[in-house]
Amino acid sequence: MLEALSLDQLRVFIAAAETGSFSAAGRKLRRAQSLVSQTIANLEAQLEVQLFDRAKKYPQLTGEGQALLVEAKAVLDSVDCFKARARTMAEGLEPELSAVIDVMYPMATLTKAVGFFNQTYPRTPLLLYVEALGAVVQAVLDGRCRIGVIGSLPAVPENVQSEPLMEVPFATVVAPHHALAKVRGVVPKSSLARHVQLVLTDRSTLSEGRSFGVLSPLTWRLADLGAKLEFLRAGFGWGHMPLPAIEDHLARKELIKIRIEGAAEYARLPMHAVYRKDAPPGPAGKAFIQQLKGKP
Repeated sequence: MLEALSLDQLRVFIAAAETGSFSAAGRKLRRAQSLVSQTIANLEAQLEVQLFDRAKKYPQLTGEGQALLVEAKAVLDSVDCFKARARTMAEGLEPELSAVIDVMYPMATLTKAVGFFNQTYPRTPLLLYVEALGAVVQAVLDGRCRIGVIGSLPAVPENVQSEPLMEVPFATVVAPHHALAKVRGVVPKSSLARHVQLVLTDRSTLSEGRSFGVLSPLTWRLADLGAKLEFLRAGFGWGHMPLPAIEDHLARKELIKIRIEGAAEYARLPMHAVYRKDAPPGPAGKAFIQQLKGKP
């Protein structure tokens, strides 16, 4: 009987476990609840294992069900990788490459990678977008971009594969005429809380309601890194900035570094290339990712 197991049964099992009910799984899969229930029952009969306890209002995973859920996800991941690998072999060189880049990624390294891409794949159009936080992963999940470069969102969904690229150093800065610039030595967090912090934000639901590196209750939220830089130079507040983006401004004394109580002088943000497991990059995309690592 086990030879008759199907991938569809596993998908229904996973959907029921993740949504918490057979009716919710039916809505997710666009199937009748009765069909979901029957599929789960048939799977349990074939496995000779009870996957769900149906004694309560909503079905609960049994201990065996929880263990097999992990295995079912691994099976589907392997199948997705198999299909994706076959697809890239069939497609060959991508007709175009679309990529979305986190605003924190160093522009000099991106420019160098784009120059390499232009010379190596002159007939492959390159579409580049710049986003922040969850908007990078959202563009990859939606299929609008084949590759994403992410740093400011610390977690990625399970169906997204990631590759490490580099670490970007960060500094906390203010304008030289800002009140915090006059503090000698380390700035106490209590002092930071009395001043406006300029914070990068985005409009995606993946990072909705979440704050990263926010230390002040007084915040101005900006979706554009360039606007944040200009607001910092104008003295509207203090904030964290990627060092490559402000080195010239620090050298010209347009911005001043400050040290925060309990924090290192330079924080480091790991950057990763991400793509959907079922739609990995082809030859041009892989070469582009390699250049984004910034290594000779």
